[in-house]
Amino acid sequence: MAERSFAREVQDLKLGNGDVFHGEGILAITKALLQSGVGYVGGYQGAPISHLMDVLADAQDILGDLGVHFETSASEAAAAAMLSASVMYPIRGAVTWKSTAGTNVASDALANLASGGVTGGALIVLGEDYGEGSSIMQERSHAFAMKSQIWLLDPRPNLESIVKAVEDGFELSEATNTPVMLEVRIRSCHVHGRFVAKDNKRPEFTLAQALENPRRDTNRIVLPPAAYQHEKEKIEQRWPAAIAFIKARKLNEVFEGDIDDVGIILQGGMYNGVIRALQGLGLADVWGNTRIPLYVMNVTYPLIDDELIDFCQSKRAVLMVEEGQPDYIEQALHKVLRKADVSTKIYGKGELPIGGEYTAAVMAAGLRNFLTAAAPGALPDRIRAPNDPSMSAHDKVKALAEVVPARPAGFCTGCPERPIFAAMKLVEKDLGPHHVAADIGCHLFSILPPFNIGATTMGYGLGPASASAFNVKADKRSIAIMGDGGFWHNGLTSGIGNAVYNQHDGVILVVDNHYSAATGGQDILSSRADNKSRSTNHPITEAVKGIGAKWVRQIDHTYDVAKMRDTLKEALTSTDKGPKIIVASSECMLNKQRRIKPLFNKAVKGGERVVRERFGVDEDVCTGDHACIRLSGCPSLSVKHTDDPLKDDPVAAIDNSCVGCGNCGEVAEAALLCPSFYRADIIHNPNGFDQFMAKLRGGIIGFLQRRRDRRRLALV
Repeated sequence: MAERSFAREVQDLKLGNGDVFHGEGILAITKALLQSGVGYVGGYQGAPISHLMDVLADAQDILGDLGVHFETSASEAAAAAMLSASVMYPIRGAVTWKSTAGTNVASDALANLASGGVTGGALIVLGEDYGEGSSIMQERSHAFAMKSQIWLLDPRPNLESIVKAVEDGFELSEATNTPVMLEVRIRSCHVHGRFVAKDNKRPEFTLAQALENPRRDTNRIVLPPAAYQHEKEKIEQRWPAAIAFIKARKLNEVFEGDIDDVGIILQGGMYNGVIRALQGLGLADVWGNTRIPLYVMNVTYPLIDDELIDFCQSKRAVLMVEEGQPDYIEQALHKVLRKADVSTKIYGKGELPIGGEYTAAVMAAGLRNFLTAAAPGALPDRIRAPNDPSMSAHDKVKALAEVVPARPAGFCTGCPERPIFAAMKLVEKDLGPHHVAADIGCHLFSILPPFNIGATTMGYGLGPASASAFNVKADKRSIAIMGDGGFWHNGLTSGIGNAVYNQHDGVILVVDNHYSAATGGQDILSSRADNKSRSTNHPITEAVKGIGAKWVRQIDHTYDVAKMRDTLKEALTSTDKGPKIIVASSECMLNKQRRIKPLFNKAVKGGERVVRERFGVDEDVCTGDHACIRLSGCPSLSVKHTDDPLKDDPVAAIDNSCVGCGNCGEVAEAALLCPSFYRADIIHNPNGFDQFMAKLRGGIIGFLQRRRDRRRLALV
């Protein structure tokens, strides 16, 4: 169950020639693939591109009608390897994943693909995840494009440009026998707009035709002596063909301006931010008309030397807007201009930050710095003398941070992974701290407060592998954690298989929440759901036993903190040899709520009797030591002030976001904390027996309360 359904939106993929398509960038990319006659599509989910996989999954009927094969790949490497279908056959293929994390995984397949080259168009749609909102290391796709000589498109963030880039990408790939990368940042993925649609195309050459008419060309296979010719082919044939295609199709754009002695060179993806910044400086309007000339690189690799020289040679200075570091493009620009003996001064890093995301505010400051130095007369008076120069936006943010405490990222309300780490804290209290190797996924939040568990993270499904160096005799064992998504992506072989083969004595904890939850709740091999187009319900325990693991424990209800604690203790103290593997399973609460809430609301409206569990804290019993919060960290578990004069500290409280998972009470019981937690059953559409019992309970409680009050009065 993905976090969002596109069942309604995908109907727009059927629009034909002349129809106007309205929607989101993700949907526009899918429509562009179908208009381009794509033959097969694959990929692996990950922000900001996860929804593209969800759209494709919801559009399988439409894809099937066109003869387009789609499948969710086991990993980015599997997706990249799919493009081998375009090596020997004139079939257009597209794959997608989160970059650069996914590109790291796929790099081996990409290197081979780029070396031998392709016959059919091969397009890699990369969700560029760079900036403050990113969940990965701060790297860029540009380095991979240069390393393997894969052409890199970076279209302006509007639907017309994105759709054109998809279509041009396929043609560029075929014209140069080279795979093409198309990077789309989060704003491109989710920007809304419109474009004039074209008819969808069936693949001109199908996968079935390829199977029935196999082809073989040893010059496309990465083996000597062909491999030594591939580099020569790149330099002598593919590169010049790419330059000629980009120039002939005018893939890069120039926007003229009347202040033409300076200019701005920018990546296509930076266009909206640059225009917004120029608008704030009084140098552009809301329609994109600019007074400063712009050279927009919708293709950021390869660079077109002639176009750069033509743009720069009449200008005193240009600003290079290149997000991230190293400054690959800025360095290349220096070389291009100096070799051509063009004396234009280049501004870039320095006026703009060396690293980090270039938001509109960041670019506004950078453009002001550039124009103040290179063309001060271009700035309006109000910009040259801002109203309050003593207090910048960044200063205000810093001042706010001093009074507002930072909120660490954490687990969702009711998350089934939280009790796992509460149990680990209880074990730590008895057995002391252990080295914990973490992994990519929701469980990575355990590194932060309140749990503070985890020392390293090396990549998706690599948690157990990252603990392999600690396979030595010692008084303590290492603990490695990975999720079910990471397990099927990479961890079964690199983690479990490696541990079994090397007779690792550590503990491996697989967090099984029934989905690839961190990437948006997509089904995987071990999902419990019945998926009509995928094979699910394959237990992780069977997989690890099949690869040779002997000590395996399954916990089907992670909210049982005591059982989790005892199983972890057993694993850390067992005398059995080999890896100790615990599979801790409970459904992701976000996905569970998405699944049951509509059913619950429908039942209530239909007059059915349904019960909703809620938990609370008796403030008369609560001591206010907040140990429950330190061992739970649930967002719904907070504090509130009490009027009790004998209590100095606020008491614990559970707010209305509670989903009734019961973790707080389980933690309190397992940790021998106070008995202040209670459960309340809220009954909708109660029957006669429910109403009778409510009256009976109310009467008994009322009687006891009145008797207590009488006794108090008697004491007075």
